[in-house]
Amino acid sequence: MTERSICVFCGSRTGQDPSYLAIAQSLGAMIAQRGWRLVYGAGDIGLMGAVANACQDAGGNTFGVIPTHLLEMEVGKVDLGRFIVTENMHERKKVMFMNCEAIVVLPGGAGSLDEFFEVLTWRQLGLHDKPILLMNTKGYWQPLVDLVDHVIDQGFADASLRDFIHVVDDLPGAEAVLDAAFS
Repeated sequence: MTERSICVFCGSRTGQDPSYLAIAQSLGAMIAQRGWRLVYGAGDIGLMGAVANACQDAGGNTFGVIPTHLLEMEVGKVDLGRFIVTENMHERKKVMFMNCEAIVVLPGGAGSLDEFFEVLTWRQLGLHDKPILLMNTKGYWQPLVDLVDHVIDQGFADASLRDFIHVVDDLPGAEAVLDAAFS
């Protein structure tokens, strides 16, 4: 069987609640323990660094993609299994997406939202059928889920849009969705 790759979109900061850091570390370790590869934004700070370090510490394979202009700001983590520098953010997202079979979105900011909406839009347009998981740690993404429901309720998207998003509260929930997708 070929190695599965999980793309993780997440913050370049750790956030205020320690549970965000804990879920990033747990997810990174779980990806390694399952023999999957982590695909992520190649930063060595915030939740990005935490998920990558946990994956590496557990013996996992890592694939990082970072645009030139963020190499210094996000402290490009060059000790990865594979490290790619892109010209811009759009290219970064494309390379990450093209090298995975599933997407997990941990807590994050505007960049994580941008990444989430891009893959969700591509899914809505029928460009892929990869699972998209929102790791709703302590309800972090609930306002986003409510916004998607509002968009549907107001007639700007079909109800199927909600079906493209797997909202999970914890690591066992994420594992169950990924296992089902990969079986």
